[in-house]
Amino acid sequence: MRTGIATVCLSGTLKEKMQACAIAGFDGIEIFEQDLVTSSLSPEDVRKMAADLGLTLDLYQPFRDFDSVPEDLLAANLRRAEAKFKLMSRLGMDTILVCSNVGTATVDDDSLRAEQLSRLAGLAGDHGIKVAYEALAWGKYVNDYEHAHRLVETVDHPNLGTCLDSFHILSRDWDTAPIESFNADKIFFVQVADAPKLSMDVLSWSRHYRVFPGEGQFELAKFMGYVVRAGYAGPVSLEVFNDVFRQSDVERTAVDAMRSLIWLEEQSAKWLDANAPAGAGGVGTVVSGPAAPARRRYPMELATLPQVAEPAGFNFAEVKAADTAGLEKLLGQLGFEFNGRHRTKDVQLWTMGHARVIINEQDPAGPDAAALAGVPAGSAPAIAALGFDVDSPVIAAARAQQLKAPAVPRKSQANEEVFQGFAAPDSTEIFLCQGSPDGTAAWTHEFGAGLEVPAGARSAVIDHVNLAQPWQHFDEAVLFYTSALALEPQPFAEVPSPSGLVRSQVMLTADRAVRLVLNLAPVIQQDGADTGTAHRTTYQEHIAFAVDDLVATAREARDRGLDFLQIPANYYEDLDARFALDPAFLATLRELNLLYDRDADGEFLHFYTATVGSVFFEMVERRGGYDGYGAPNAPVRHAVQYDHLHQLKRAT
Repeated sequence: MRTGIATVCLSGTLKEKMQACAIAGFDGIEIFEQDLVTSSLSPEDVRKMAADLGLTLDLYQPFRDFDSVPEDLLAANLRRAEAKFKLMSRLGMDTILVCSNVGTATVDDDSLRAEQLSRLAGLAGDHGIKVAYEALAWGKYVNDYEHAHRLVETVDHPNLGTCLDSFHILSRDWDTAPIESFNADKIFFVQVADAPKLSMDVLSWSRHYRVFPGEGQFELAKFMGYVVRAGYAGPVSLEVFNDVFRQSDVERTAVDAMRSLIWLEEQSAKWLDANAPAGAGGVGTVVSGPAAPARRRYPMELATLPQVAEPAGFNFAEVKAADTAGLEKLLGQLGFEFNGRHRTKDVQLWTMGHARVIINEQDPAGPDAAALAGVPAGSAPAIAALGFDVDSPVIAAARAQQLKAPAVPRKSQANEEVFQGFAAPDSTEIFLCQGSPDGTAAWTHEFGAGLEVPAGARSAVIDHVNLAQPWQHFDEAVLFYTSALALEPQPFAEVPSPSGLVRSQVMLTADRAVRLVLNLAPVIQQDGADTGTAHRTTYQEHIAFAVDDLVATAREARDRGLDFLQIPANYYEDLDARFALDPAFLATLRELNLLYDRDADGEFLHFYTATVGSVFFEMVERRGGYDGYGAPNAPVRHAVQYDHLHQLKRAT
């Protein structure tokens, strides 16, 4: 599949955008007109630079408001078009995008539109240019891709074809099946974009909220499947208008964009295989191995990645800190056992049943990040890494590498486990571990003898991990965990907090053995008392552990001196009003600072610890088939943590 991207997707100058696209591995680019108009590069410079970078210049866009106009305006539009055709010749480009008219259309007549498009195609032919006509979802008279295609077929000129844009089609819920019957010679270009499902006008939705494939909710694999079946073999190019992407690092965004097309290519191949016409083989994918099935060939071949199963569970969670005393105390109070220090590394192992926490005795992020967090350098614990049990760490790592995940090296000595690792978008390190049926971990033998196991130590597993995501990388993280770890994104939710709404995105495996919660939290701004300058505090993250008896766990933790997150009395009054709980049970919840939720499938009990650095812990008990996270209780947690944070700052 030939890959492309419109320069409008990226931040920076045209030169910076082109360099980033080449580094990310794109085959070609679309030149957005404004990027050229504002560039200091001449058309000839752009042409040479593209050749030097190995990029093709696939589409010049957009040419707006051409058709459905009176004759005098048409003459001006043709003059305007000819100027662009001459410019494209200097660029070495042969295809221009022409959008259906929005602003100047006054004549609703298909025969007139066809005649005007015919004249445009004839003029384009004189200059060796092809015109890709696109139906904008908000076009005044033409807003349906089938309507645009009928006009192209009516004109029947070799220099006029259609552009299929997934956003303009899927945002209007148009059926994509008719694409399969299109004449492939008349499909001049294909643009793809994803988007979250939003209730708003299509123009605003399009201009601000498009995302890369895999980061939204559109059925893009199905759309691409019909495009492939039609016989199209040209570029598949990203056209994504997104305010965040255009403020983010250009090279990083380009890599995220390329990852999305790699993912889409694989998903499209899977859709074609699953929806092959009766009696036909699958899509022309690149398949290795002697047992690969015979597949139907299409002009566009779709490559697939090494196939991996979803993770079987969490293997460990790692927290880094220069000062580990607070973490050690907190884990001990929760009932975790200290299992010793690593024989060659400055790390500790703490366990409760199959829940493993590694404390890495290092500065979590250096003095700059610590200052950003509003804490003294080197003192703030932070979640640094997660380990996942997978069937084949080597194959899973190869898949992540092909998805452009940066590798994370881990020094290993003789007789030590070799972990395959890579970095997530928020810099959390992801390690792939060889899972075992009994839930044990071979690498634990690398730790020396620890303290005696406390009597009556409880069993536990890591239930979920809650990670804060930088605002500019949230969508990237969703695609990353979907494509690299086969986690399934759930519909996102928004949770109120004292500093604004927190967007929460759950990623999980089908059996819920892995639950990862990504939070896009508001940035907390405060005025410095001395300088008057604003500084930011990082959003708190946590690791949740599931136990069989939360009440008993909480009592034991209280007896060890655990500092619980203090839940206000108003919460329990509201809880009683909502659920009419048994008074004795309600009293127990209040006594132990436990929170409670219930739905048709079961019950959920949980409590939170105080925060150390940017990390706190949660203990949970799931009863019946409860599958959530106590979402109604999240605003309570946010409010209490916010108040506690500000009390500390006022005290200092």
